[in-house]
Amino acid sequence: MGILNNKGKPKHKRPCRHIGKPLTALAAVLCVAIAPIASANMNVIDVSGWQSADVTRVVDADAAIVKITEGGGYVNPSWRSQTDWARQTGKACGGYHYADGGNVTAEVNHYLNQFNGYVGQCVLALDWESNGNAAWGNGDWVRQWVNQVYSRTKVWPIVYVQDSAVYQIPSDVRAHCMLWKAQYASMNATGWQSTPWNAGSKGEGMVQYASTGYLNGVGPLDLNLFFGERDAWQKIANGDRGKTNAEVRHDPVRPQVTATPDYNDMATKVIRGVYGNGNERRQALGGAYDRVMAIVNQRLGGGSTVSAPANTNCGSVCVTVKSGDTLSTIAARNGGSWNQYTGYRSGNPNIIYAGETVCRRGTGVARQPVSNTYSTHRYTVRSGDTLGGIAAYYRVNMYSIHGYRSGNPALIYPGETLYW
Repeated sequence: MGILNNKGKPKHKRPCRHIGKPLTALAAVLCVAIAPIASANMNVIDVSGWQSADVTRVVDADAAIVKITEGGGYVNPSWRSQTDWARQTGKACGGYHYADGGNVTAEVNHYLNQFNGYVGQCVLALDWESNGNAAWGNGDWVRQWVNQVYSRTKVWPIVYVQDSAVYQIPSDVRAHCMLWKAQYASMNATGWQSTPWNAGSKGEGMVQYASTGYLNGVGPLDLNLFFGERDAWQKIANGDRGKTNAEVRHDPVRPQVTATPDYNDMATKVIRGVYGNGNERRQALGGAYDRVMAIVNQRLGGGSTVSAPANTNCGSVCVTVKSGDTLSTIAARNGGSWNQYTGYRSGNPNIIYAGETVCRRGTGVARQPVSNTYSTHRYTVRSGDTLGGIAAYYRVNMYSIHGYRSGNPALIYPGETLYW
């Protein structure tokens, strides 16, 4: 999932008290405030498209929630494999939609048109975060989304939100829909925790307490604690569909035709990197690919340059950001360290936009871009590695190491190649 103030996420945004009744005592609609009972809890991972297609197979968990869609266009290309592997390995399943805050009906349609075959089997979920969300702060958007999902499926979805924004979820939504809260005690690597910090403080039915989990040698992973057992989870997944076998349970979820795509909005998301690159982007955009890319190319003027614009007064090297760039990849191509570059309008080094100009601080003659093919050392990241640990082992400055796609030295992924 995305970047959140209290969630502490770099893809994506703490418990002590344990009081209340076990979640298994709830009726079919599980949406009221529940605090954890240690003996009745499930360990849950949530995953998205940047992770492997079989991550839910190789990780030991009780349940897995998979990112299915985002906004009105993006589809996680691995969602079906990730969901099926979870089920085939005996895990409870769920699938979430990441809200972009656009047309509510279009986002509901997009989600259910993908996930309709799993309704009644897997928990439905809305991921409500600030990053890239045009409706952030508008609780009525959440209300409309969950009500439309229920109208289509007879299942109330659960709602994910960071601790500091729980107030955005309207009381009538919480009366129906279980709260899934995100709050981290730290960004330290961790395994499963039975009593995460501040769990249950907002009456949530599940807490996401880490984005730096490592399990079975795999990580980083989002780790969650669900305050209930398998039957409670399945009651949420089944919702009201079991009330009448003849009319409700066997009433299929009928995909609806989505409204005319907003190609300009999709182009904006391409530039932001939402749809990834190469085949991943082509698959996500589907039949809209050519039209959207034409808009993208028109906006970006056909490419990028490394020379500084005439009216830009900045450091020794100025670069126009390309889709897919991070400050680390820019530094690797053009010299210097990622933290020497300034000028990105977000003010966050993890968020840069295609088309804007970033400059490396310093004076003197601008050096030409360099290719990583000239680096003297290469290293493939393994599970459990940290940039500081790699730097210490090879006795180099960690800020001279490049190639991590997050742009954040605290977040490197197994399988990516670093060089210095």
